[in-house]
Amino acid sequence: MSPDPQLETPAPVVPREPDGLADLLPRWHRLRDAEEGEPLRALLAVIVEQIDRVRDGVQQGYEDLFVETAAPWVLPYLGDLVGYRTLPGYERVLTTGLHEGGRAALAEAVAPRRDVAATVASRRRKGTLHLLEELSEQVANWPARAVELSRQVAHTQPVKLHGTGTHRGERGRLTDLRDGAELALGGGPFANSARTVDVRRAESRHRQGGWTPAGVALFVWRLKAYSLTRSPAYCIDRARNLYTFSILGNDTPLVTKPFPEPSPTLPHSRLRSSGGTSIATVDNVPAFVTRRLLHDRLLDYYGPGKSFVIRRDGEDNPVPPSDIVVADLSDWRYRPKRGQVAVDPELGRIAFGSRSAPRHGVWVDYHYAFAADMGGGEYERDREPRPDAEFYRVGPGRPYRQIMDAYRAWQHDRRAGRTGPDGIIEITHSGAYQEQLDFDLDPGDRLELRAAQGTRPVIRLLDWYSNRPDALNIRAVSEDCAPHERPRVVLDGLLVAGRGINVTGAMGAVVVRHSTLVPGWSLEPECDPHSPEEPSIVLDRTTGCLQIEHSILGTIEVMGDEVGEDPLDIHIRDSVLDATADGREALSAPDCRHAHAVLHLHRTTVVGEIHTHAVRIAENSVLTGRLHVARRGIGCLRYSSVPTGSRTPRRHRCPDTKPLFTSQRYGTPWYGLLADRGPEEIRRGADDGAEMGAFHDLYRPQREDGLRARLAEYTPAGTDAGIFFVT
Repeated sequence: MSPDPQLETPAPVVPREPDGLADLLPRWHRLRDAEEGEPLRALLAVIVEQIDRVRDGVQQGYEDLFVETAAPWVLPYLGDLVGYRTLPGYERVLTTGLHEGGRAALAEAVAPRRDVAATVASRRRKGTLHLLEELSEQVANWPARAVELSRQVAHTQPVKLHGTGTHRGERGRLTDLRDGAELALGGGPFANSARTVDVRRAESRHRQGGWTPAGVALFVWRLKAYSLTRSPAYCIDRARNLYTFSILGNDTPLVTKPFPEPSPTLPHSRLRSSGGTSIATVDNVPAFVTRRLLHDRLLDYYGPGKSFVIRRDGEDNPVPPSDIVVADLSDWRYRPKRGQVAVDPELGRIAFGSRSAPRHGVWVDYHYAFAADMGGGEYERDREPRPDAEFYRVGPGRPYRQIMDAYRAWQHDRRAGRTGPDGIIEITHSGAYQEQLDFDLDPGDRLELRAAQGTRPVIRLLDWYSNRPDALNIRAVSEDCAPHERPRVVLDGLLVAGRGINVTGAMGAVVVRHSTLVPGWSLEPECDPHSPEEPSIVLDRTTGCLQIEHSILGTIEVMGDEVGEDPLDIHIRDSVLDATADGREALSAPDCRHAHAVLHLHRTTVVGEIHTHAVRIAENSVLTGRLHVARRGIGCLRYSSVPTGSRTPRRHRCPDTKPLFTSQRYGTPWYGLLADRGPEEIRRGADDGAEMGAFHDLYRPQREDGLRARLAEYTPAGTDAGIFFVT
């Protein structure tokens, strides 16, 4: 069982033809069976179904003999043949009641296929630094760097070794205060200078040490690097030519674009042997780009295909590296010289000199850090094929330059009968669109506005009119159509800033997935919301069902007829509903009244209060503000955190402990993540032992437990090894 980085869960078997046996009958029997209503054909279809089940069972039984194709539940049994030790938490894989796809995802988190396959090879290389890094990738899918902390402990040098040029003499000294590059790395995973001994253990869960003669540290990066390609930069000050990489105008630290590590077949040195160095470098992990690092290695990080690049005036050629100067742009005090372009990677800021000032805009490619595939981004999104839909593509080199141009073309073709009810407007690049969007939909319309794979377009809704709102308006033209003919709208892969979305009329459904509706409409430089009390979605006297999936959005406001209409259904899954403060309303009606809606929450983080008619189900979710429902007899809460003083339906294992977040400000790399030192009943309080909230499916607690178990198994006896989370 050799490890293979391409190992994946096998695809399900394609079902056979249900009429296979019936087609083998003589034609005379089939004709007579058709005259009598085809009872024989129905019987043979049932027999074929059972035959397929037996055939599939036999085929899966053969595939279960190999680690590459075995079912997830079989992996520990295969591993047991070679002494594989099951990681903690695997018993939950066999439990029932997990959400769709949750069991397979949990199985991969606590018994990864690559970890089982690499058992023999890992045992042969026990004690090497590079193996520890590989274990982090195999078990937790986290990039890591292993460091022998014992080699960084300062000690008094023997006189007889002075001047001999031995490695021991070099590593025993303390930090050189004149070495600025080394000072910038001090205390981190890439530091080279020694420090005084720290008697605290590296594996301590309270305050870690590890700088002892037996210390080994595995520095782990949990945030991932996400790319943005040809994204417009935001102009802060046109007079002084000041820009930010983020189109929202907030500070965002730049991240290195990770490159694969060297081949694991290279020779490895054991711990405490000469060299004792790790293979992983700063180029192999999604590390934040510091000013010192960029200054010393500008050509390694700047340029096409690298960590970031700057283009101006629509040119294909980027700003030459000779014009780039690394500077501290805090408070915008630094002024570049003529022809220079100052870059601050730690804040994500750009300042142009007088001769290099752009006249027709600035475009940037860069990488930012985030925890999961959520909100608008260029990551791969799962989509079903739509052969029945007509595509209208928008972007440079496409038939349409504006979104509304494509929408009018689809409407014209639809009413002329040249196309069906399904239309897809696909934006093919990561640019910004500043236009007023009004979608008036007829009965039966199915409109999808989405980003193409590998793009993240931005829709900036500006203050166009002085006498009416400037939201993205979605309206149903007819009010008396049948329920199955009500129009449907899907927004997929977008980032909407400046205003929110307004939905009115007899809509069937409004779906927002893998999108960001910026909480507070837009951001200040320090990631504070510009308009914190403004809603992201307004459901104004509509019948539409709102569905939110893998998205980030601000407040939802519901205005409806509480007497003549049934409450709306609002489904939110794997998302963040952010009112920008615990005391603000995340879901309500105007004047903080109860929203005329029935809420369904699944693995969601809610920042703010909820005032709603009822909650049908809330599971594996975190609510920072009070929940107040009008009808307590409907629905239930399970495995969710709600604050004290909430009025809720019946609860099941719902702690009232206050959650602790690393950051609650959208725009920061750690947005919405639970802090490692937060309450354990929330960090491990979901029904499958994972954390509650929007990042449930990352299975961070299970990955951490599995990595600690493997670290204890594959480090030499007497070694004090610990995990240090860099991000």
